[in-house]
Amino acid sequence: MFQINSINPWVWKAHPEVWVLVIAVSILGFWAVKVIGPKVVDPGQKVISKRQKITFIVATVLLFVSADWPLHDIAEDHLYSAHMLQHLLITFIIPPLFLLSIPMWLANLLVVSDTFSSQIIRKLSHPVVAGVIFNALVALTHWSGFVQFSADSGIFHYTIHVLLFITALLMWLPVVSPIPELRLSLPGQMFYLFLMSIIPTVPAAWLTFAEGTVYNHYDDGYQMWGISVQSDQQAAGLIMKLLGGFYLWGIIVFKFYIFAREHTRNQNMKTISTRN
Repeated sequence: MFQINSINPWVWKAHPEVWVLVIAVSILGFWAVKVIGPKVVDPGQKVISKRQKITFIVATVLLFVSADWPLHDIAEDHLYSAHMLQHLLITFIIPPLFLLSIPMWLANLLVVSDTFSSQIIRKLSHPVVAGVIFNALVALTHWSGFVQFSADSGIFHYTIHVLLFITALLMWLPVVSPIPELRLSLPGQMFYLFLMSIIPTVPAAWLTFAEGTVYNHYDDGYQMWGISVQSDQQAAGLIMKLLGGFYLWGIIVFKFYIFAREHTRNQNMKTISTRN
């Protein structure tokens, strides 16, 4: 009874590092819109659209939910499937939402300006570079020794989450960059997302079909909701493959719809032009 109570995930735990991060993001967003925007945007034009404002708020709330209690504590100590869900949020859901919330004028200040940081962002956001860095880090986070060290060191765990988020931002730039010049063509985006959906199948299949305990850290004798260690591993693999894969394929289908609609419209315009 003592062991179960001592590792009870429903006992509230404070995560001030998460609060500082979320508050900092909120302050930066407010400062950009209220202080920088009016100085850059032409009079009469909106600093930020209602859609961008809502997207930013949703992304910030999801960032808080994914990184704070109880999801963080369950993911870190009890269920690797929750850990996978957490990583799905901070790599596939939240980064593109933040990118979609960035107005053009702010993106131009960050990337188009001739500064060292903007040059680094442009180089690291190249589709090949961003895709390789992101997937290499994701693959590394599935190594058992890496998972154990991450569980033993809170600072290391926090740092890895920040790095995952940053590399995910770079990975998503070729698809949802606020600057059109940094985005791939629609066919290029579809192929790029297809590759992003194929690569994770390797660790996902490994987790789904692994026999025995892959991560000893999660074999603590406390079966949350009656979920065994092996069932938890299989669920983690399915979350990575099915949820992550279907999410990316949903975006691919949406991109294909846009591409087909634009192609049909262009063909109709050419036909009308030829007749005239």
